[in-house]
Amino acid sequence: MIERSHLKILREIDRQGSLTAAARALHLTQSALSHKITRLEQLLGTPLWQKEGRGLKLTQAGDYLLQQANRLLPQLERVDERLLQFARGERGALNIGMECHPCYQWLLKVVDPFLARWPGVDVDVTQKFQFGGMAALFNHDIDLLVTPDPIVREGIHFEPVFPYEQVLVVSRDSELAGLERVTPQQVAAQTLYTYPVAIERLDIFQQFLLPASCLPKKHKVLEATEMMLQMVAAGRGVATLPLWLVEEYAESLPITPVRLGEQGIHKHIHLGVRTADLDDRHTRAFIEMAGETSLV
Repeated sequence: MIERSHLKILREIDRQGSLTAAARALHLTQSALSHKITRLEQLLGTPLWQKEGRGLKLTQAGDYLLQQANRLLPQLERVDERLLQFARGERGALNIGMECHPCYQWLLKVVDPFLARWPGVDVDVTQKFQFGGMAALFNHDIDLLVTPDPIVREGIHFEPVFPYEQVLVVSRDSELAGLERVTPQQVAAQTLYTYPVAIERLDIFQQFLLPASCLPKKHKVLEATEMMLQMVAAGRGVATLPLWLVEEYAESLPITPVRLGEQGIHKHIHLGVRTADLDDRHTRAFIEMAGETSLV
C-alpha cells in the first residue's frame, strides 16, 4: 500500500538531488532513508531507481510514481490545511484562478476591500494563459474561478458579477476611429492582436469574424495588455478588450473603442465556485463584494 511518506521521499529526492540532502530534509539518516526505499521497492515488486555512474536515475516506475507524488501531495497538503482551518474555526486562504486576462484590474478593486475586511485571509491569484480553470476548480487547486465563459457542470455554480462590452480598440489616427461600429469585413482587413488563447475561446473569432466567414489579414499574439495597446496606438493593428479597460488606457494612449457590429458583444464576468463551498463565509463575502464593484 502506497503511503504519503513514500510519495514525500520521491519528491524530496527529486527536489534535493541526492539521498544525503533528501535524508537531511526529511530528518532521517541516510541509512534509514535507503532502508525505506528498499522496503518500498520490495512492496511494489519493481525497482524505482537504477545506478548511473555515481548517481541514481529513476526507472520508468519511479518516474511514474514521482509524477503522481507531484500531483497528489499538493492536494493532500491543501486538505490538511483546510482541515486545520476548520479545527481553528477559520479559513486562512482564498485561491482564485483567472481565465479573464484583461480583468486583472477589476479583480484588484475587489481584492483590496476584501483584504481590508478579512485581514486573516490570504488571497492567491493564478493567472496563466494555458490555465485549465475548470479542472483546477474540480481538483480543489483553486476556490474561485474568474471567467467570462462559464461552462455548466454539475457541482459548480457560476455567479455573474460584472457586465461589460467587448469592443474593438483602434488608434485615434485609424480610418476606423470615427465609426460608431465596424463590420467583420472591416476587421478582416486589419492585423488583429489577441492574447495567446485558442481561437475557439476568442469572442472576436467565434461571435464576430467566423460567423461572417472572415479572418483577419494577420493574427498576432501578445501576453501583455500594455504592449498590445502600444502596438494599437502606433497604428500596427487592432485588438479587442473590455470597454472599461480601453477607456482607462485611453486617458494616456491615443486609442479609442469602436462597437463590434450592430448590437456589440456583451459579456459578464462570472465567478465559479464549487456548490459545496457556496456557504463558506469568505467565498460568499468575496462574491458579494465582486457584485458590488463597478469600474464606471
